Amino acid sequence: MATFDEYRNQYKHVQMERRNGILQLTLHTDGKTLHWGEGPHSELGKCFYDVGSDPENRAVIITGTEDKFIARYAREGQWEITPQLWDHIYWDAKKLLMNHLDIEVPMIAAVNGPATIHAELAVLCDIVIASDDAVFQDAPHFPNGIVPGDGVHIVWPLLLGANRGRYFLLTGQKLSAQEALTLGVVNEVMPREQLLERAWELAEIVSRQPPLTVRYARVALTQQLKKLMLDNLGYGLALEGLGAQEYWPGGKKKK
Repeated sequence: MATFDEYRNQYKHVQMERRNGILQLTLHTDGKTLHWGEGPHSELGKCFYDVGSDPENRAVIITGTEDKFIARYAREGQWEITPQLWDHIYWDAKKLLMNHLDIEVPMIAAVNGPATIHAELAVLCDIVIASDDAVFQDAPHFPNGIVPGDGVHIVWPLLLGANRGRYFLLTGQKLSAQEALTLGVVNEVMPREQLLERAWELAEIVSRQPPLTVRYARVALTQQLKKLMLDNLGYGLALEGLGAQEYWPGGKKKK
């Protein structure tokens, strides 16, 4: 078991606040919009493990900072894809999603703007609300020559339907907040200034139920997702790694 005091300040890219068992995780880089990179990729799976190991958590809200959920990359040097490097990425990528699903209390995503990088971290939550200027896309993978195999190949066809999901991944389609609402990807759309207040309101509603009801409802509702991840996530990551070695051996397209 983990306690809040043990992990609340352990993560460079996650600011935490908890009141009455409701834990808000705010993703950031130096207090501003999160820049995705190796740091958040390795940190978040560990963070989700700690959050899921704390029995005092009754509900979890995940959101971004300023006007973006995740839509920027950190500026990192070029690197060569090797089996050793991909093993590290493979490990972190599995923990990122599996530890997310192992959090046994309801999760609410408050998508405060564009979610074009790892948008699945939001849409895998039980309740997804978005600002009216939010955009959903899988920008890092196929549009950039990378196999979409790190879980997005599971999540988006499941949410959108097989054909729409494959179209979304292969074309780099952007879904506006209203389109995502119409397609059932998000549950509510509102101005950004109302977003966190509504997320806390929803968290308070779901956390009012008896503790075991709260926990076991999340377990029941994520069981099929976990099965899909166990069956397909490792395979997808292996294919992504093989494709990356051809396309991106030293940080740029192979000629």
